[in-house]
Amino acid sequence: MDFKDYYKVIGVDRGATPQAISSAFRKLARKYHPDVNKTPGAEDKFKDINEAYQVLGDADRRARYDQMYEAYQHGGMDWQQAFGRGAQQTPGGWTVTFGGDAAGLEDLLGGQVSDFFRQFFGGDVVGQRPGGVRSAAGRGRRGSVDLEEMMRPGPPPPQAEAPMTVTLEEALAGAQKSVAIQLSGKTRRFDVTIPKGVRSGQKIRLPGALDGEDLYLTVEVAPHPYFERREDDLIIEVPVTPSEAVLGATIEVPTLEGKVEMTIHPSTQNGQVYRLRGQGMPRRDGQRGDQLVRIKVVLPTKASAREKQLYEELAKLRSDNPRAQLGRK
Repeated sequence: MDFKDYYKVIGVDRGATPQAISSAFRKLARKYHPDVNKTPGAEDKFKDINEAYQVLGDADRRARYDQMYEAYQHGGMDWQQAFGRGAQQTPGGWTVTFGGDAAGLEDLLGGQVSDFFRQFFGGDVVGQRPGGVRSAAGRGRRGSVDLEEMMRPGPPPPQAEAPMTVTLEEALAGAQKSVAIQLSGKTRRFDVTIPKGVRSGQKIRLPGALDGEDLYLTVEVAPHPYFERREDDLIIEVPVTPSEAVLGATIEVPTLEGKVEMTIHPSTQNGQVYRLRGQGMPRRDGQRGDQLVRIKVVLPTKASAREKQLYEELAKLRSDNPRAQLGRK
């Protein structure tokens, strides 16, 4: 099997910070998102980018991948045998997996993951515990964010932890996720309720899920190609033409629940922010945050002869210099 260089897919160095990886992912996701890029191969590229981010954007998966990378680069061991799925099992211990056979991540990525991902990350090892654990009782347990448990001083350490990735749309509306726990070669599944408005870092507690022991799921809200989340508000950059900015216009603006119409005023400046109230994320009080729309004035890349003529006439009508204030004390 060929080794996949996820750093190359994202376009960052191996020493890149999590912030740099997230930023690179956002740029590429916007560029190759199937809704905006209809060129052949764009959708496959988009899936590759998402798959790479699921590894590099997660601290545990990235650490495991870096070990694989070193083994692959320098040789001296069979990296496929050393890091393959069989190497994840520990006699007498347990492993916690997310999605089992990468099924959950296939849903997140919108299609099949690569054989490389399936082999080495389809059953992520979250923790190992000597002595073994008896089979978990029951199936289909539901969990919710236990805020009292999170805020209680000095809580006991969780018995088991596993990551759970949700999309921004799922965090908005709430969702059901399936988590698979692998014990002695047997898989137990738990249906988990993702509450509306959940944030990255919050833990979902499944009380008594592991034969009386609690299971904690740490939520990670995946970056969105277009929206940035700031607390309960959402931020999106929307392009407009120079004529729309100067004359004003009614434009369509995307939200997580569909498009809405928004009026921009005449003489709107580049970078100006409009607020769509109640179009953000759910809050604890039952209300919702806002959506902030940042205007980006997009100039034509290839102006026609007539357009150039009109711009020349406009330049003669305007004598103001927007740079006049620069350098003044």
